[in-house]
Amino acid sequence: MAELKITAANFENEVLHSDKPVLLDFYADWCGPCKMLSPILHELAEEKSGTLKVGKVNVDEQMELAMRFQVSSIPMLVVFKDGKAVAKSVGYRPKAEIAAMVEGVK
Repeated sequence: MAELKITAANFENEVLHSDKPVLLDFYADWCGPCKMLSPILHELAEEKSGTLKVGKVNVDEQMELAMRFQVSSIPMLVVFKDGKAVAKSVGYRPKAEIAAMVEGVK
């Protein structure tokens, strides 16, 4: 399963009501570190498809969500579990750090 495109319209269903943890990537198309992070998130989405959802939020298109989660710099990763944000990191992170952050919320 590849990453989901998360919008204000599907956020509640895909993230808040998800039966598994969700890793949300707040990004923009023009952001260099976001582009570097993209293949890593794709790998995680493939490897953990049974236990994790990976969603991408384009902050330029989804300003409402970006404001709701006070996104001040990107990329920003937020892990949601049971409808709550339980972990957050800002900036580029290596795959091992992201995987550890996700593992920590199970």
